Amino acid sequence: MLKKSLQIAVLFLLVSCSSTKAKFEDYSFKNKKEKDSYTKSYNKALKLWDVPYTEEDIQTTYGTAHVIVAGPRNAKDLVLLHGMDASSTMWYPNIKALAKNHRVYAIDFLMEPNKSVLKAKPLSREEIIILYNEIFKHYKLKNFDIVAASRGGWIATLLATEKKNSIDKIVLLSPAQTFKFIDKLGKTSSALMLKLFPNEKKFNKTLTTFSTHPEKISPVYKRQFYLANKYAKSNSSLLKMQPFSDEELGLIRNPVLVLIGDHDVINGEDSVERAKKYLSNSKTKIVKDAGHFLSIDQSKITNDAVINFLE
Repeated sequence: MLKKSLQIAVLFLLVSCSSTKAKFEDYSFKNKKEKDSYTKSYNKALKLWDVPYTEEDIQTTYGTAHVIVAGPRNAKDLVLLHGMDASSTMWYPNIKALAKNHRVYAIDFLMEPNKSVLKAKPLSREEIIILYNEIFKHYKLKNFDIVAASRGGWIATLLATEKKNSIDKIVLLSPAQTFKFIDKLGKTSSALMLKLFPNEKKFNKTLTTFSTHPEKISPVYKRQFYLANKYAKSNSSLLKMQPFSDEELGLIRNPVLVLIGDHDVINGEDSVERAKKYLSNSKTKIVKDAGHFLSIDQSKITNDAVINFLE
């Protein structure tokens, strides 16, 4: 209980200490200069995908959702949900494998720096569900799969708890705040401080905390990810990311694959055990020599595990 209270207190401090945003049409940026700088970096990082893709903007109740579409038109649909402040460009080490036999829809989350635009207040759990269902309806997605990382994993789990959903298989890559609170709060303090006082030295320290092989991270993507952390403003959505209850996890009947790095600071063995216990149709795997960024740290192992599970 003490650990849980401390975690909530730290997150509350993050929210409380965030600077007041100036009026701007995009929730994630204070001004046009910030947005333009980030977008330029995003565009460079997206070229790392090295597969044919299209970028589309979908109008939703809460703003514009940016979606990157790739893969064969007649293949099974696959939705990608990125991690916090990572944007859809984070899938560059995985997209060739994922888009080979799937029609991929990579969705930028509206409450973070990327190309989606939130023009409303921070979204509640219920509004997040409405948002994604609107996107799924737009693309007429039914019986589709989801691969989701970190915060995206929390969102995917939230969507799967709904009785009426069109999701088939789910892959959770070290889902944050899903099975438990942050595993090693002390080690993640660098990331928390980065939110309050962004600079590149703190950022590089954060990468070594979350990745076992930060040298594998493309400098182009690293620059975009740094700017996202620099411009991102902590918000109340962090506080709403509570781990799911036993009953909520029990509602999920989908086939679920949970992958967690053996050096992950967000999840540990107890996350795996809770997934095994409460997800009735789950498989779990510990990926060796991988941290929280296992899709980069061990991209081939991760890609192979995901493809074998989906196909």
